[in-house]
Amino acid sequence: MSPLTPEQLEELLGDPGDDTNPHGFTAAVGRDERDEFPTALCDALVGAGFHLNYLPKEWGGTFESFDRSLTLVRSAARRDVNIMPGTMFSIIAATCLQLHGTPEQQRRAAEILCRGGAVAFALTEAEHGSDLLSGDVRLTDGVLDGEKWMVGLGMRCEAVYVVARTGGRGPAAFSAVLLDLAEVPEGQLERVPAVRTGGMRGIDLARMRFTGLRVPDGALVGRLGEGLEAAVKAQQAVRLMSMAGSLGIADSAVRLALDFASVRKVGRAVLTESPHPRRDLAVAAAALLAADVVALTAARGVHVLPEVFSVWAPAAKHVVAESCDELIRRCGTVLATRSVLREGEHGAGLFQKLQRDSGVVRVIDSSTLANLRSYAGQLPTLTEGGAAPDPEALAAVYTLGADLPAYETDRLDMFARGADPVLAGLPDAAVAVAELVEDEQTGALLRQVAQAVSGLGELTRAAQQRGADPNALVDAAERYAWLHAAASCVHLWHANRDRSLYGTTPGSAGWLGATLGYLLARADGVDPRRHGAVLTPALDAVAALRETDQLFTALPVRLAPTR
Repeated sequence: MSPLTPEQLEELLGDPGDDTNPHGFTAAVGRDERDEFPTALCDALVGAGFHLNYLPKEWGGTFESFDRSLTLVRSAARRDVNIMPGTMFSIIAATCLQLHGTPEQQRRAAEILCRGGAVAFALTEAEHGSDLLSGDVRLTDGVLDGEKWMVGLGMRCEAVYVVARTGGRGPAAFSAVLLDLAEVPEGQLERVPAVRTGGMRGIDLARMRFTGLRVPDGALVGRLGEGLEAAVKAQQAVRLMSMAGSLGIADSAVRLALDFASVRKVGRAVLTESPHPRRDLAVAAAALLAADVVALTAARGVHVLPEVFSVWAPAAKHVVAESCDELIRRCGTVLATRSVLREGEHGAGLFQKLQRDSGVVRVIDSSTLANLRSYAGQLPTLTEGGAAPDPEALAAVYTLGADLPAYETDRLDMFARGADPVLAGLPDAAVAVAELVEDEQTGALLRQVAQAVSGLGELTRAAQQRGADPNALVDAAERYAWLHAAASCVHLWHANRDRSLYGTTPGSAGWLGATLGYLLARADGVDPRRHGAVLTPALDAVAALRETDQLFTALPVRLAPTR
């Protein structure tokens, strides 16, 4: 099967705003009200080969690059983000098996996944949450006991990848096994639905209780003691796809707000031209473009610089999730009463669903705090100077349309080694861009970004001093994430100054100034509305993309025509 394109998927699924479309918003809201799994939508996607887009070609999949998969998934997720758990929850088990599975284990997983089945991933436990080192599920002398919690597709999966304790303490105390559930004797495994979630309603989450389960020969994945390491590495790729979910939700929220604001009048002016709602919409648009840059460049970066993704992935996840959360709030302010109506209006119930779903995506692979903590300890290495930037690597990441090297899972690492190449390359890029742009505001913002990045090392050192605020290092990790995002915006503009981005004229710096203004405000912990004037070009760009039925992304993607 040839790879599915976003345009083909749009044509297949049609206009989501059409109330009669079984794959549209009205159907999604109805499922949400009933806590219903999106069976028909998932079946349509599987029939078109959507589920193959994250599987390697040697497994029978159609995966080419993460930036292509990211765009494809967000196109589907803008209709209902539940398609992600419905069709893609097996990505983490599949990635773990790519990292250290035997050929036979990989073959079995490929057989299940290519026909649309599921291989679940069982890691977390109710009593411990994101504290993975405290896991109690134990594998002793080939016998598995204990309970895993919130197992995606756990009720319908045919196999499950389980991380269990096989040793005493530390990361090496955990190993992984792949269980074919058809071979598990009765009474040794109980599957029950997990507690219901406020958002992403109706998705399949389960508790799995293992009672004296005799693990068959050949079920161990990799070596004893490497189960947790493989899981943590695999989550780096999973975060890329969760960002696609956030962007799909964000696309629909902004589009819904603009649909309303472009026709609703206050006095003689429509809301898009009225000062206060226009400012809120500008913040939402700048947050959306910033999130798009971060997700898109991270999806390209994992092909070129996978060794630093123990930091790049969680930093990008933080920026995308938090930016999308904010833009939904801004859109809600503009929609006002329309944001809380469940019936009686076109699109009623949709905005509340987007709000709830965003809250789940935000924590679906780790909590916000756990996400920041996962790389905070690496900041001293990342922020110290001395490393020369690699211009060829940065050009490969940020030049849209440039060929990417093959994705190599075995190059993922637990720790980034050396300075951050994105930040190391910022000083030269900021100087080069400042010389090219004519807008004084953008030039000033470029200097502020460069200065803020240069201060990260001192900030990190202060956070490590005796008597420092115990939250200081995590706070530094959050500031690092926002500034890393700002650096990505600078690199993206510089590498693509001869092409149109977000539908703007090649070399236009309006969207760059808007994203830098937004990201600097978030890094400084101030309200982005303080940069209101510089954010307006982001709204103009997003409004123009909406008018021409384009996805809100740097790469042109034509949407299904509206009816």
